[in-house]
Amino acid sequence: MRVLDAAGAMLGVLSISEAIQMAVRNGLDLVEVSPNAEPPVCRIMDYGKFKYEQSRKEREARKHQHGGEMKEIKFHANVADHDFRTKVNHITGFLDRGIKVKASLYFRGRENAHRELGFEVMNRVLKETEELSTVDMAPRLIGNSIVMVLSPRPNRPPSRADREAAPAAPPTPRPAAVPTPVSPIQAPVPTLGDAMPSLSSS
Repeated sequence: MRVLDAAGAMLGVLSISEAIQMAVRNGLDLVEVSPNAEPPVCRIMDYGKFKYEQSRKEREARKHQHGGEMKEIKFHANVADHDFRTKVNHITGFLDRGIKVKASLYFRGRENAHRELGFEVMNRVLKETEELSTVDMAPRLIGNSIVMVLSPRPNRPPSRADREAAPAAPPTPRPAAVPTPVSPIQAPVPTLGDAMPSLSSS
C-alpha cells in the first residue's frame, strides 16, 4: 500500500505490517483514505481527532444553512406565565440552531390603553434570552404591535443539543510502543467510515 504521513507527505509503498508499526511508533492510527487506488492509499493520522474535527465542521455547516432563515413568535400583553415560558423555549431553541427570531406582540382592544405592559413582556423576553442572542432590532412600536428581532450570539454557550451531538474530546496520544510484527488479520486497517477489510501486503 502507498502510505502518507500525518502531514500528507508520501512515505512510499509499504507492507501493511510496516505501515502499522510506523503508526504505532508515532502513537497514531493507520487509516485507509483511497481503497480503490492501485495500490490502496493509507495515511498515518490521529483518527479520533480527525473524526472530532469532521463532526465540528458539519455542525458549523448546519448552522450556516440557517443564516437567512427567520422564525416569528407572537405574544400578547396578558400572556400567561406557562404560555410565556413555552414561547421563550421556542425562541431559545431557534437561537440554538442558528436561526433569527422575530418576536411580535399584538395589542387587542383595551390592551392598546396599556402598551407599557407589552414592553414589559418584550423586556422579559430579552432578559430570558440575553445569553443566546444579540438584538438586531430593539422592541419598537409599529402600529398596534411591538416588534423586535434577535440573532444568535456567535459565542453563545453550547446548547444541550450541541453537547449531546458533540463527540467526546479527541483521545490523548497513546504512548509509543515497541514495534512488533503485526499481521493484517490481527490488526485490520480502519477506513474513514467503518473498519477496512484486510489487505494483502503490497
